[in-house]
Amino acid sequence: MQNAGIAALGLNWRYLAFEVHPDDLKSAITGAKAMKFVGLNLTVPHKLLALGMVDVLDETARNWGAVNTIRFEGRAANGEWVSLGQGNFEQTAEIRSHGFNTDADAIIRSLREELDLELSDSRVLLVGTGGAGRVAALRLAAAGVKDLFLVNRTGGKAKDLAAEIRDRFPSVRAEVGYPDAEVDLVLNATSVGLSESDVCPVDEKSFSLSNARTVYDMIYRPAETRLLKLARAAGCRAANGLGMLLYQGAKALEIWSGKLAPISVMRRALEKNIYV
Repeated sequence: MQNAGIAALGLNWRYLAFEVHPDDLKSAITGAKAMKFVGLNLTVPHKLLALGMVDVLDETARNWGAVNTIRFEGRAANGEWVSLGQGNFEQTAEIRSHGFNTDADAIIRSLREELDLELSDSRVLLVGTGGAGRVAALRLAAAGVKDLFLVNRTGGKAKDLAAEIRDRFPSVRAEVGYPDAEVDLVLNATSVGLSESDVCPVDEKSFSLSNARTVYDMIYRPAETRLLKLARAAGCRAANGLGMLLYQGAKALEIWSGKLAPISVMRRALEKNIYV
């Protein structure tokens, strides 16, 4: 996806994957900075750890409490910080790391475009309050949902998140546990569903999917998880996490390059890689 977008923009870059142990994350960021990388993407479990490892946090990273994109910047002659991908900084010694979060807006865009879902005043059941779930919950609250029901394997994490949401977004009713009425959206932010043998992440004894208008599973491989199969059988509109993956990556490319990402090109490359 990223290399297809990079090629379409005519950039002399290459996007590569590196496996980095959490204990080595700070050294990896420092090394990439020293080697004048344009930027980095981070995945779990690095997104939370990186909050304290970058030189400056963008508002998106501060608001949603996670970093999934880093841009390396050099100080220009006029004192402004400019992306290393947009200037010539071969001789500069002053470079900084700038952390962003592109996940939060990506999930909102995907929900609206793929499920035609209006989030304002909606009722949402969110399963999973780990890193991805926490970001999603906070962004949904900021989008103006009315009721947010949080379910997690360990109740303490869900309770802490509910308290944070009530404190930051007083108009949102955040509760722990399954709702006893219909909801507009069920969102799975857990890893349950990655294996074909996985059970449904929603406890069907506690909540029937027939009481949901739409269902979104952040998992994109397999394309149809058990949750999505059950959701469609129950008459729900349903979508997987491919759109979220696409839009967070496209925004990252824009942050690095300062150019509009070629969404259609990146989508085709993503679908070909994942589903063919």
